[in-house]
Amino acid sequence: MKSIKDTLNRFSNNSRFESEYERFKEVILSDPYVKDFLEKHRPFLNRKIFDRGIMKLYEYSTASKECQGCPSLGECKNMIKGYHPQLILKDKQSIEIDYTRCPSKVQYDSQKEKQSKIKSVYIPSDLLKASIHDIYEDDENRFRIKQLVWEFIESYGENQRVKGLYISGGFGVGKTFILCAIANELASIKNTESMIVYFPEYIREIKGVMGNDQLFSAKLEAAKKTPVLMLDDIGAESMTSWMRDEILGPILQHRMLERLPTFFSSNLSMKELLRHYTYSQKGEEEGIKAQRILERVRYLASEIELIDENRRA
Repeated sequence: MKSIKDTLNRFSNNSRFESEYERFKEVILSDPYVKDFLEKHRPFLNRKIFDRGIMKLYEYSTASKECQGCPSLGECKNMIKGYHPQLILKDKQSIEIDYTRCPSKVQYDSQKEKQSKIKSVYIPSDLLKASIHDIYEDDENRFRIKQLVWEFIESYGENQRVKGLYISGGFGVGKTFILCAIANELASIKNTESMIVYFPEYIREIKGVMGNDQLFSAKLEAAKKTPVLMLDDIGAESMTSWMRDEILGPILQHRMLERLPTFFSSNLSMKELLRHYTYSQKGEEEGIKAQRILERVRYLASEIELIDENRRA
């Protein structure tokens, strides 16, 4: 400590800077990081280097290091938000500050990158943070689903056809949560893009852009071609022959031919879904067309029922 003070006193022999030096020195010398830096580089420091670098030392001493005293990334007090400083003696000629991402910024950027891999259509934002590790294992049924999810993630991308899951079950049992968790793990582990679609609202949206061929085509192609598609709450939409044959059918057909993984969640079993798509809005029975849809669903996904109480209640 004494050697550092002596060095500073030698540097501050010009009366013009004495008052400023005293103020800066008081702040600077109270910072243990600055003390360590000056002690480490003392053999290379001279008055010229110090005079040019004292403002850098002051800037460093008043900044947050390693997020100390920083409540959150949004309230970061540093000059460059989300970056914390490191003192360096550049070429042994000048004192500089190198700003690197702080742990909070690293975590934030990682989350943003992960979220950029997940496109969602009318899915609550809080669910998009779901993790497989948060899936309850309090019954054999959930444990089995978690196993199947991990098996899919481990197999995905290994040049083989990987089937998705058709998760059926009652209201509030966590079907959408599981789909979002899968999307997050795919983004984190496999760096894979996915699209989660709340299917009833997607159909309403598609109907709303029917007069705009370009937009209509873009929305349909996005669902067809996304690397991993998740259709949430399929079977809850109002059934029309147009929706079944002109929207859902082409999406499933393309994904089947291209072997693109597809997941489904529904309050209906596959058998019940078949019935849902059998009868048109006019009450006409169209069993063959409904069967075509179910054949594609079965090709793309394995059915598993999630039996549980309503956890939203």
